[in-house]
Amino acid sequence: MAERLRTSFRLTGLGREMAAEFAGTLILILFGVGVVAQVVAGGIGNHDSIAWAWGLGVTLGVYASATISGGHLNPAVTLALAVFKGFSWRKVVPYAAAQVAGAFVAALIVRWNYTEVLAKADPGHTVKTQGVFSTLPGNGTLPVSTWGALRDQIIGTAILLFLVLALTDLKNQPPLANLAPVIIGLLVVAIGMAWGTDAGYAINPARDFGPRLAEYITGYGGAWRDQNHDLYFWVPIVGPLIGGVVGAGLYLVLIGNHLPGPDEAEGPGEHPEPQYDVPSKA
Repeated sequence: MAERLRTSFRLTGLGREMAAEFAGTLILILFGVGVVAQVVAGGIGNHDSIAWAWGLGVTLGVYASATISGGHLNPAVTLALAVFKGFSWRKVVPYAAAQVAGAFVAALIVRWNYTEVLAKADPGHTVKTQGVFSTLPGNGTLPVSTWGALRDQIIGTAILLFLVLALTDLKNQPPLANLAPVIIGLLVVAIGMAWGTDAGYAINPARDFGPRLAEYITGYGGAWRDQNHDLYFWVPIVGPLIGGVVGAGLYLVLIGNHLPGPDEAEGPGEHPEPQYDVPSKA
């Protein structure tokens, strides 16, 4: 049976990469949206547990998928790598579709599992628990405008991509012993702790749009709007796509383009670090 399953359902080429992105993003959202449901609707935990669970979700999702697809889990990462790092443009839309699909399915699972708790906390399925699945300006309570949230998403995702490229650049000092996913997970924890106020640190169009669609079809009629009834769903899509390209570009301008290649001789005052032959996890 196991052998038949292994051979009958083996994908090849782009199909297997999409499956890996779907699975990795599903894992990310199961932990990320799941912890927010536990804190907001169940009253168990706090902001720190949310930040840590999202970071661990990133780490585990990348470990699950990176060997096959690179473990992007985020259309902003995929787009930035296509713009600056030679990732195939023909794969950008399929990767993004797989990431959104993984996030959507994971959010449906969380929605189903927390049905009773969400109904108890918010019988009308209003903006009170909308933030379990999708982000809101000022986390639904603070006086942050749509444009302020867009600014926040551009900055937060720029930080993410700047450091993802720094952590996976083979000419830099990437983490050894396959620890890059752990460090990237800690990066997401840090962003959550420092940049979570203005817009809930989506920093990932798939992370927001997939769960937003899931909540809409399961009873949250206001899913596309924020607490001020402004159309908001586009902010966590457009902001990260812009910010990812900005952050990756800044990394190359400030750091990446100045790193010595393997054939460059050491000049006066230069002490280049050893070049590590480890796979990229971006």
